[in-house]
Amino acid sequence: AISYLIRRLEENASQENFMSAVFELTSNPTLLERETQRFRASLAALDTMVPEPNRKQETDRAPQLDASGFVNAEDSDSSLPNVRDWGRAILSRVPESRLGADLVEASSYTSEAQIDALVHSAVAAQASWAELGGAGRAAVLRRAALELSARRGDLIEVAASETGKTLAEGDVEISEAVDFANYYALSAERLDAVQGATFVPSQLTVVTPPWNFPIAITAGSILAPLAAGSSVIIKPAPQAKRCAAVVVEALWSAGISKDVLVLADVEEGPIGQHLISHPAVDRVILTGAYETAKLFRSWRHDLALLAETSGKNAIIVTPSADLDVAAKDVVRSAFGHAGQKCSAASLVILVGSVAQSNRFRHQLIDAASSLRVGYPQNPQTEMGPIIERAAGKLKDALTTLGTGESWLVEPRKLDDTGRLYSPGVREGVQPGSYFHLTEFFGPVLGVMTARNLEEAIELQNASAYGLTAGLHTMDPAELALWLDKVQAGNLYVNRGITGAIVQRQPFGGWKRSSVGAGAKAGGPNYLIHLGGWKPAELPAEPSDPSAGGLLPAVTAALDSVAKEFTEAERASLHRAAADDQRQWDSEFGVAKDVSGLGVERNVFRYLPIPVQLRLATGVSPAGLLRLGLASYRSGATTGVSAAEQLPTAVSNALVQLGLSVAVESDAEWAARIAGLGSVRVRIVDEGGASSAALHAATAGSPDVAVYAGPVTEAGRIELLPFLHEQAVAITAHRFGNPDNISGTVLT
Repeated sequence: AISYLIRRLEENASQENFMSAVFELTSNPTLLERETQRFRASLAALDTMVPEPNRKQETDRAPQLDASGFVNAEDSDSSLPNVRDWGRAILSRVPESRLGADLVEASSYTSEAQIDALVHSAVAAQASWAELGGAGRAAVLRRAALELSARRGDLIEVAASETGKTLAEGDVEISEAVDFANYYALSAERLDAVQGATFVPSQLTVVTPPWNFPIAITAGSILAPLAAGSSVIIKPAPQAKRCAAVVVEALWSAGISKDVLVLADVEEGPIGQHLISHPAVDRVILTGAYETAKLFRSWRHDLALLAETSGKNAIIVTPSADLDVAAKDVVRSAFGHAGQKCSAASLVILVGSVAQSNRFRHQLIDAASSLRVGYPQNPQTEMGPIIERAAGKLKDALTTLGTGESWLVEPRKLDDTGRLYSPGVREGVQPGSYFHLTEFFGPVLGVMTARNLEEAIELQNASAYGLTAGLHTMDPAELALWLDKVQAGNLYVNRGITGAIVQRQPFGGWKRSSVGAGAKAGGPNYLIHLGGWKPAELPAEPSDPSAGGLLPAVTAALDSVAKEFTEAERASLHRAAADDQRQWDSEFGVAKDVSGLGVERNVFRYLPIPVQLRLATGVSPAGLLRLGLASYRSGATTGVSAAEQLPTAVSNALVQLGLSVAVESDAEWAARIAGLGSVRVRIVDEGGASSAALHAATAGSPDVAVYAGPVTEAGRIELLPFLHEQAVAITAHRFGNPDNISGTVLT
């Protein structure tokens, strides 16, 4: 009947013709029967073959490089039948999997003497690895990318078997591991290209990765120091030893020596402490709790520790937001990986009328309640188990409500293991409460309310941590306000706040979410902090002479010390100031989106951060002035301390740069810095007395980030202590249609 009406309307699309056709059909059974037979005949003539998808993807695909040297690896496309079959085969092996077990058993170290021998061997092997140079090491890392990609199935299998990762969660980890290999290969080559300073690799780096990202973070934490020329001892997380073993086996197969990269299964007590605090260990890379970073520094106050630590992350939803999209993103961010991500959304803050929105409330309840919870061998599982039986503060979060709180979705224990819980959503979380400020690392979300965006930002910033933060809004003014006020290293707008991708969204936080230099993993500066830098003279004719001239205050400061320093020192200061400006114009003073996706803006930017400068006894003040020039160019608020009275001309030059100098003994200065809490310190200290005094006064506090290497002319190096790194990801479409709410910000 419909087919007949359509044909009649194609002849004459008038109301009269339509009504006439309806009358004919209803009054003429023969006509209706004829049309019915015509329709059935057309169905019988249909081709029953289902066409193959236009998109093809091989499960054994190799990663590709573009002309720039880096392109992100592809995740597996589960819409394709061959990929689904491949995935089912992987999951069938999960229950009986023993991948990596043999290497774990062979890698046990149970005495301090064994640790000493292991450290000695790794240090001895480092020189030949470093001598390959950035380009030579990069070639090996690119082979490592191929090996990791070729073992995608094995890596997914071991992650599911040992840590409960679902197929989809494991797959993206392998993509990230491949990305780390290729990106850090490119970064190694760039180390050799820095002008004004020469990179000096660390001899030995100890890596202590987490269990929650047992492939991606494990691989990235190993590959970065390897790219930087260091030997690596990896001490795997107890819950993810086999995952680490499979990663290490892949890297060995790529050509990395077993003496340069060592898996060490060391217990958490005195033997582990002996390894972490060993005097021959130059650096430790940690991903874990802030309390772990504090423990490591208590063992060795001067330990060079680079750590990504805890997070207490919130998403703000304003009345201008698309509430359907916001609910989806909140649930995905809160309960992906069973909430066991340092970047997970632990809070959602509802602004104004959103707090009374039944629509948003029902969307949140439905989205959380409908998640399929189970073990990874079931391909329908959307949320897997927690890593071990719920205990301590996580068990409290899943079972106990605070004052004024109630369950919007009450979590349920689903089996006797204590590992399988349905998602929980609690509302009525109060400002300053235990749930507001505490990281729980599990599938539980808290709902808070705020009268306006300013109040919501205060709630979001109230935590001691500053890892990820989210905002859902369609108002450019709200976006601009939030970007100016929020305190976190990774910002996400109108999307989930998890799933950072190498280069696209370099990962790392602010405040107590980061320990050490603050460089982001998978970003342009991470390798810079994995070794030392010694001075080198900048070329007389810079490779990039296009930058603008010096700032007036910089020129005035340099002129004022013309008679104070030697000709060589004056020339060095001028070269350094010029390089600062070049680096500012090309890197630090611009917000960049190097991925250029279009449908999503991924902007990497630098913001000034307060720094304390210190000039130790017996050191030329030229180095202090050089750092003062970098401070001024960065726009950072900087305090200056010297162990001895500075020459008048140098003091005047620093004043012209907006800096005043306090004269203090090492003890006085160290005690003052210890009272500041979280602070960055740049020390000009050839003998190490000021550094030693500071480590002692602060008891190695991870809140104090110390930069103490020689002062160089390189703006690429010396500007970094004065700058925070921040990655901003903004969805630039709605359901595939471009939007431009961020067009007036981050330009």
